[in-house]
Amino acid sequence: MTASDLLALLPLLLVASTSVIVMLAAAAHRSHAAAFGLTLAGLAGAFFSVFFGHLRQVTALLAIDSYALFFMGLIVAASFTVALLAYGYLAEREGNREEFYVLILVATFGAMVLAASTHFVSFFLGLEILSVALYALISYLHGRALPVEAGIKYLVLAAASAAFLLFGMALIYADLGTMDFARMAQLLASRVAVNPNLLLPGIILIVTGIGFKLALVPFHMWTPDVYEGAPAPVTAFVATVSKGGVFALLLRYFHQSGAHSFSPVFLVISIVAVASMFAGNLLALLQNNVKRILAYSSIAHMGYLLVAFQIGGPLGGGAAAFYLVAYFVMTLGAFGVVTLLSERQRDADLLDDYRGLFWRRPALALVFTAMLLSLAGIPLTAGFLGKFYIVAAGASAGAWAPILILVTTSAIGLFYYLRIVVVLYQQPAASDRAHEPIPPRAPAATLVLAALTVILVWLGVYPTPLLRVIQGAIGSLG
Repeated sequence: MTASDLLALLPLLLVASTSVIVMLAAAAHRSHAAAFGLTLAGLAGAFFSVFFGHLRQVTALLAIDSYALFFMGLIVAASFTVALLAYGYLAEREGNREEFYVLILVATFGAMVLAASTHFVSFFLGLEILSVALYALISYLHGRALPVEAGIKYLVLAAASAAFLLFGMALIYADLGTMDFARMAQLLASRVAVNPNLLLPGIILIVTGIGFKLALVPFHMWTPDVYEGAPAPVTAFVATVSKGGVFALLLRYFHQSGAHSFSPVFLVISIVAVASMFAGNLLALLQNNVKRILAYSSIAHMGYLLVAFQIGGPLGGGAAAFYLVAYFVMTLGAFGVVTLLSERQRDADLLDDYRGLFWRRPALALVFTAMLLSLAGIPLTAGFLGKFYIVAAGASAGAWAPILILVTTSAIGLFYYLRIVVVLYQQPAASDRAHEPIPPRAPAATLVLAALTVILVWLGVYPTPLLRVIQGAIGSLG
């Protein structure tokens, strides 16, 4: 390991070392504020180190290139946001709080490893580091039944997805004799001793394992129950950081390993994308729980991402990256509102919890409205431009069928988003508990929501700077 390697790994090293420091500080003296402050300092340091990243291939396992640095920055920024949202949430609840930040940092580290992985070993290690931390985060509130149940469900299904991934990796290694992405592409290009009977099932098994992590149909069964049961800030983390790291890995793997040359694999991905768009939007229509609505909504949004992924090339990759950024902003904002409104005994996940919110907390209702309209793809928001870029990329590639399905299912999704918006502005009855004003709390979380709303509109009006960064990041994949 050289000094250049250490400089290249600085964002990863800062997050990993911060988790150790927070753990040792908690062992010496328990202080929620100290753990929170150390976590924010470590994440902020890691984020700024991304801008001065030293581009380098660190062994065969990790590539610290513009692509990895872009997604690392996105993951760290999202984790920073979740930590800010979680501080006020945890302060109102009993129990040890310091370990929560250790787990957040460990999970963030795992997602960052995924974004830089160029080898099956780093791929699997990053995924397991992320998953093991999530088991504890999801079930962190031990005094309730739902979080523990959600944690067990995620544990069982994550173990199943790991089995699919390992079996798929074993089949590919048995055929090609390598676990390095670049070496796989070389062997596939030469067509030397390639056995499709091993390679094709292996790739499909890997797609299956990734499908569990991204909550794609038909691997989505865990999503609504885990979203509902997990603490609100953890749900935001699972919906953004976890899925963002896995999608970054998926895009790099297919681009650098040559797996995109197998048309049957893309047929499977096309079916999964269509099923996710339809099932996610249609099942959300039947829900009265806001967390479950957002869970099914996230399934649909992963389907939209797969449409851009199938298109491939600079346009498809750029559209997918932009949409992922927009998805992060929208989802963090939506779950941030849920976090702020949650009570000590339970999270604010029922539609009735939001009835007449505008008359109690008008600013919070406006923020939630902006996030929901962006998720629906209304103009002047990041969500609209994200879908527009996917449609434009699809049109340039002649992929008219997935574009038509995306537009159709987005129209279906508009109904359940507007359903929540209508509830927000209903005039509550005088005897209704919803008529009572909600006192402001958690100023840090309030500022986060304000910043997310500004970013949401800025990306919807002036996305050029972000698009330039994305073009450079996608271009570094080669």
